[in-house]
Amino acid sequence: MSILKQTDFTNLGAKKIGKVRDVYVQSDKIILITTDRLTGFDRILAHIPHKGAVLNLVSAFWFEQTKDIIPNHVIDVPDPNVTVCMKCDPLRIEGVVRGYLTGITDTAIWTRYQKGERNFGGVKLPDGMEKNQKLSRPIFDPTTKEDVHDRTLSKKQMIAEGFISEELFAKVEKAALALFKRGQDVAAKRGLILVDTKYEFGLDNDGALTLIDELHTPDSSRWWREGSQDFMDKEFLRLWFKEHCDPYKDKILPEAPPEMIAELSRRYIAIYELLTGKKFEIDATIPIEERIEKNLKKYEI
Repeated sequence: MSILKQTDFTNLGAKKIGKVRDVYVQSDKIILITTDRLTGFDRILAHIPHKGAVLNLVSAFWFEQTKDIIPNHVIDVPDPNVTVCMKCDPLRIEGVVRGYLTGITDTAIWTRYQKGERNFGGVKLPDGMEKNQKLSRPIFDPTTKEDVHDRTLSKKQMIAEGFISEELFAKVEKAALALFKRGQDVAAKRGLILVDTKYEFGLDNDGALTLIDELHTPDSSRWWREGSQDFMDKEFLRLWFKEHCDPYKDKILPEAPPEMIAELSRRYIAIYELLTGKKFEIDATIPIEERIEKNLKKYEI
């Protein structure tokens, strides 16, 4: 089975490598190519067949579903793994919204709750709550965007450290909560729960707040099946690494079992089909890189 680990196109613009996406920068636009890299704990954990296409197509679905709430950066989706976008100036915070008390990473709300923290996004949680418990209302709990490790800071701290202005913070919070509500409402009709997610925003050439990057994917969001809390996202494999190593400190990580990689691929495809109501179909007659190159011919420079 073909897997897209990375790309190396020389005629699409200056290349930047993100955690999951290879980014090609042109004078007036950027090209996002979503690979099959699976990241967690600030590193690459594995490569999952079809993951990149699922992420890109799920994002395309949600950008269309939410364009009445906030403008987004999408210009074109010429290939299952590719989105062509307008250039924006990214904000230095991630708009995290949480609907449940869960998670296993250092910045997760459950991890911090276990350590005694009770104030999250201006909401004080009571003692005695349990993991995976639904919150009384969604909480806006943003993190910083930094090269080494993102941090959870209060609104006051973020403004004081210059990450964002007070006025822009209010706009981001309002948009993030509205997007999360739309996501939960749409998901509920499909038997799914949008547990939590993160949003990335930028400013367009006119300074307008714009939704960028990805949206409500199994990478940026935590998804459960209604009534079962079955993981439909990368938490499934993150938990395995957490149980078999110290993913933050160990220099070399164990290889994920092939059967778990296959199962995660199946779950990614399943959530795409549940959300969109469409069958996941990819042209497998040519290698992924060749297909992408063919579909990006008109964007070559």
